[in-house]
Amino acid sequence: MGILGDKELREKLQSMIDRDEIEQCLLRYCRGIDRRDRELMLSSYHPDAIDDHGVVVLRADPFCTWAIEGESAYHVVHHMITNMSIELDGDVAHGETYWTWSAMKPDESAFLAFGRYIDRFERRNGVWKIAQRACFTEVITEVSRAQMPESFREALNSNLPKARDRTDPSYLRPFKVDRPITSA
Repeated sequence: MGILGDKELREKLQSMIDRDEIEQCLLRYCRGIDRRDRELMLSSYHPDAIDDHGVVVLRADPFCTWAIEGESAYHVVHHMITNMSIELDGDVAHGETYWTWSAMKPDESAFLAFGRYIDRFERRNGVWKIAQRACFTEVITEVSRAQMPESFREALNSNLPKARDRTDPSYLRPFKVDRPITSA
């Protein structure tokens, strides 16, 4: 294994920093839409960004409004990202990110979808954000309710109250478990 020179080390470190900042941008998007936190979601886009989500092609601001309103039909929503390919080219990066979406309506009908985001990120004023996005849905299906004793289901859902807004426990600082310790 060779030792990197100063220039190569700086370039490698900058590449790692850029990739991390792009990943954090993608995670802000996911958390923002899941928590219906429009401000957080919007922070992942440049103001003039375009998002092509198949059924709509909108600028960032109206897209975030449309997406959060559309997700309001569900009481549980999770956007998860997995495989990421990021090609850096100065202040521009191209990415392909695999996503999984799961959602449940109040009547407990549940859905699962898989797809990819194809993004062009741009670093403007030192900050990486989405400039252009196309969302490709590749699988969408309905999921049946897991069979289990109702008492076990209730126990699994008995911790802190969850919310799809800034009252969710994930926003508490400092986070602290204040329920009594139980025995297993």
